[in-house]
Amino acid sequence: MNGKSSSQTDAVKSFWDNYANFIINQGVKGGQVRWYVIRAEQYIQAFPEKRLAAHGPEEVKTFLEKQGRTGRLSDWQFRQVVDAIQNLFKMLGVSWIGEIDWKHWKEESAVLPLSHPTIAREIPARDTIKKLSNIKGSALARVRTQYKDILGRLLVDIRSRGYSIKTEQTYESWVSRFLAYSNSPALDDLDKDHIVSFLQHLAVDRKVAASTQNQALNALVFFYKNVLEKPVGDLGSFIRARRPKKLPVVLSREEVIRVIGRLEGRQQLMASLLYGTGMRLMDCVRLRVKDIDFDYQQIIIRDGKGKKDRVVPLPSRVAGTLKTHLADIKQIHSNDIENGFGHVYLPRALARKYAKASGEWRWQYVFPSARLSADPRTGNIRRHHIHENTLQKAVKKAGDMAGITKQVSCHAFRHSFATHLLEAGYDIRTVQELLGHKDVSTTMIYTHVLNKGGKGVQSPLDNLFGE
Repeated sequence: MNGKSSSQTDAVKSFWDNYANFIINQGVKGGQVRWYVIRAEQYIQAFPEKRLAAHGPEEVKTFLEKQGRTGRLSDWQFRQVVDAIQNLFKMLGVSWIGEIDWKHWKEESAVLPLSHPTIAREIPARDTIKKLSNIKGSALARVRTQYKDILGRLLVDIRSRGYSIKTEQTYESWVSRFLAYSNSPALDDLDKDHIVSFLQHLAVDRKVAASTQNQALNALVFFYKNVLEKPVGDLGSFIRARRPKKLPVVLSREEVIRVIGRLEGRQQLMASLLYGTGMRLMDCVRLRVKDIDFDYQQIIIRDGKGKKDRVVPLPSRVAGTLKTHLADIKQIHSNDIENGFGHVYLPRALARKYAKASGEWRWQYVFPSARLSADPRTGNIRRHHIHENTLQKAVKKAGDMAGITKQVSCHAFRHSFATHLLEAGYDIRTVQELLGHKDVSTTMIYTHVLNKGGKGVQSPLDNLFGE
């Protein structure tokens, strides 16, 4: 009996030695090998009644979904779990390994943090400041603790006026920096001279852009007028940051093809929609099923920048791919419902008005995370939309792979959409409406590429030697 037990122990040891050597050959660093072994062991132990040779895609999916729901694993740890299991079955040479979208599980399973704009507004103002005060290593933690009451009032005032969460986060950050710079314990002592001093500090010492200085000014004017109830009036002359004229990065049609062609799956679909509709990145990741209208070949952008709805065209070229993608997502949603989940985040007003809507198919995200996760506010298990960083990184990498020296980004697709429409002869008012610009002057910047070669001038070099 002892001989048999010893033989089994040797076999187990040999198995894990082989696994360790295999993942090292796959590029896993020495310090991570131990954790890969632990992750793979945890997977096997999760199915004590089933031999590893009998496992298939269902066991892997069940395990990963359960791991995603626990909330114990950070994003990088979850990716490590996925990679450990993939390598385990790669080593075993199973025939079904290609049936699992490993890349999707690794890259599209990030959990939305409390500070993410999609969910941050749902946290009460006082709790928001408290959480910001507890951020380790934050230079503003002390000032947020010291002025928690006044900063809480700032957030309440911003929310009562219906400003976007981005504006809220920006204003709170600038006011906190201002209070830290002024270093004045008595708020009554703060006057407009403190504002001028801070703004000049930003321009001279920090060398910020003009738009950044104006952003800080707007935040402080709001703070003084609505929270301190001390309107600043005329600030007089002060050193202003220089306002460089920046032109948007526009990809040529050929460059768009090269970038999109180097993406795969959902990321390729999302990039195609960004270019084909002119959507902003957050418009895309927050799309819900009900906002896709195949009959009228349009997509409705809900609550976009400036809290405005608008309609953009649904490109015919991706309609079939999008229908197939939605069918896959619907199956995932059905499985979530069967397992007692399947609810999605809704803003408070909608959640109150439509109590059962969060579980309905029409309200689900078009591009959901691969991973069910615990809502960081309530602890409820939900499937949020994918984190926008996923596509940002993929697009940048695709641009590098395509050998494009321009600054390739998700927003470059929006710039390219507008420019290519103008080149095709569409009037600027139509483009303005599709982009959701408040003022046509914002859209006018895309006319810069319509004049070839810098304002339509032919270089004298081209005529220097005649024809």
